[in-house]
Amino acid sequence: QVQLVESGGGLVQPGGSLRLSCIASGFMFSQTPMGWYRQSPGKQRELVASTTFGDLTDYADFAKARFTISRDSAKNTVHLQMNSLKPEDTAVYYCSAGQTYSFTPGDYWGQGTQVTVSS
Repeated sequence: QVQLVESGGGLVQPGGSLRLSCIASGFMFSQTPMGWYRQSPGKQRELVASTTFGDLTDYADFAKARFTISRDSAKNTVHLQMNSLKPEDTAVYYCSAGQTYSFTPGDYWGQGTQVTVSS
């Protein structure tokens, strides 16, 4: 079955960086769209960044120029490098996978990892 296991969250000061990782199993990773979402208390879950097979990427406006999504198909892993973090980036970050050969994630979810940006 599909499994997504996130790691890398934590507490960081404003302006700092974090790298989230998600190890995937149970599907053909290289042909499956992957993404990172986040959810803050009282807010809806929102897309942060996504990558399809062929390494096409898409970012939410707030993530452009600060966050980078990447995938390592040899290790079935997707990363989210987050730089210049702001307090408003505080949220639970979720790794997500779509259906193989589709173009959008959002069908399968990891358990989430907490990111807290605070001084």
